[in-house]
Amino acid sequence: MATKHPQSRPANPRFSSGPCAKIPTFSLDLLADAPLGRSHRAAVGKDKLKAAIETTREILGIPEDYKIGIVPASDTGAVEMAMWSLLGARKATMVAWESFGAGWVTDVVKQLKIDAEVKTADYGQIVDFAEIDFDTDVVFTWNGTTSGVRVPNGDKIPADRDGLTICDATSAAFAMDLPWDKLDVTTFSWQKVMGGEAAHGMIVLSPRAVERLETYTPAWPMPKIFRMTKGGKLIDGIFKGETINTPSMLAVEDYLVALEWAQKIGGLPKLIERSTTNAKVLWDFCDRNDWIANLAEDETTRSNTSVCLKFTDDRIKDGAAFAKAVAKKLEDYNAAYDIGAYRDAPAGLRVWCGATVESSDIEALTLWLKWAFEECINAQ
Repeated sequence: MATKHPQSRPANPRFSSGPCAKIPTFSLDLLADAPLGRSHRAAVGKDKLKAAIETTREILGIPEDYKIGIVPASDTGAVEMAMWSLLGARKATMVAWESFGAGWVTDVVKQLKIDAEVKTADYGQIVDFAEIDFDTDVVFTWNGTTSGVRVPNGDKIPADRDGLTICDATSAAFAMDLPWDKLDVTTFSWQKVMGGEAAHGMIVLSPRAVERLETYTPAWPMPKIFRMTKGGKLIDGIFKGETINTPSMLAVEDYLVALEWAQKIGGLPKLIERSTTNAKVLWDFCDRNDWIANLAEDETTRSNTSVCLKFTDDRIKDGAAFAKAVAKKLEDYNAAYDIGAYRDAPAGLRVWCGATVESSDIEALTLWLKWAFEECINAQ
């Protein structure tokens, strides 16, 4: 028998994990100052790009001696740039507990053919950082966007390490407190916590990473789009807004608008608070219902941005089909868009809870989620 659906829908049902929801105050009018049709090399373009870099530094608390660059191909491009440019000088350790981390393993081991130890954990778990040799170059994701599991802190990364740490922080930056002194290369994209447009990534380099770039030349040919040095010296312009390839000035403006919003609401502490409050709505919902659970097995490693959920009811005959049915029903009723689990992840749902999402919308979603579950379980 069909049950009556909730009357109130989320005001913004966009819970995609990338591109993510725009800032709550977003309007196309806010982009009116974008220098469209102007060269990114003109003074106006350079000023906008430099502002994006320096405002990012200010909000995230990135040290002054760290370099920040805007690079092509989103976070993926930034991670690949780091791996192609820096790995190979010493043994590497590849750490993975979700699909994107597994992708970095494939690139390093099969494409670059670097001597690497591979450490993995199943979805919902995390590799024990106490077992990692940080005298090797270590590549890892801070937050597993497809698994809902994150590194709780940087306490187990030694300050006196000999290797570099290369961290994919794309769904962590602006929502988690990143320990910059423990991270030598950090990458992220605008499309996650800040709700920016896709295609642009950012790379943050510590002085140790810059030293490696200037003293080490990889054995393989380096595509132009990855080159950060010339004549053995860092191309400093990249980190002042002189991008390697042509950026979208419309996307840059959109990112600047999001950064301004972040500053107005209280900066990084408020962004973290908003994300955590959103995620807790779902965590509490799972605690109240025995048919759904957080994919993350340890509470200390739960993501506060990409919250991944699994159905646990014994009556479910086909987990993948059931999860797809629930996600489709929610989309059909305009209650939630794009919340199916990632294609390589266990069957379930993935709800983005980053700072641009309103907690009232997450609250409304939980009512619809319970309704959709009952509808689908009765339809089996």
